[in-house]
Amino acid sequence: MNGERVIRSRACIAEGVDWLQKREPRFGTAVALAGMPPLRRRKGGFEALLGAIVSQQLSVAAADTIWNRLTAAGLTRRRALLDASDDALRACGLSRQKIRYARALAAAPIRYPALAEMPSERVIAELVAIPGIGRWTAEIYAMFALGRADVLAAGDLALQEAARLLFELETRPTERALRELAEPWAPWRAVAARILWAYYRHAKNREGVR
Repeated sequence: MNGERVIRSRACIAEGVDWLQKREPRFGTAVALAGMPPLRRRKGGFEALLGAIVSQQLSVAAADTIWNRLTAAGLTRRRALLDASDDALRACGLSRQKIRYARALAAAPIRYPALAEMPSERVIAELVAIPGIGRWTAEIYAMFALGRADVLAAGDLALQEAARLLFELETRPTERALRELAEPWAPWRAVAARILWAYYRHAKNREGVR
């Protein structure tokens, strides 16, 4: 992984928060208001990536509802999803497009353990080659399933809105603008994202990410 830092514990989050708020006091303000950001680590593999696909362009509440239905139906495993009918997947709340994406993921020859050993940009390149997986989905997987400390899902609307509020921007930044804004936050951009999501929850009274 070329020496990339991996977030493994709350101590890693605390280290990143300390580093960030020393360099950008507004992160300290966000933490004072919203509290320490959560660890947000999850087990890697097919289910984690399927969960990211389910979450695409949906509110956290809507994505949770669909995921809970898929789980109850036993359709979050690769083989079960491939064998399921479109009607069964639609009954759980998946759109026609997401059914296609989920099946493409299930059919893809991904070596999940190998992803943990790859540099983040290669992980993202491997994943976006699969139909239905864009950069946001790949970055969310790298951040939460692989624990990469310096990955930022800059296309996330909640992150963009939180940045607008915290940094008092006139308009919500674009993905490109947020990436530029975040350059000084390296090598802890994934912790900065966690702070911004927590701040979004504080400001909007709703979750910005599953």
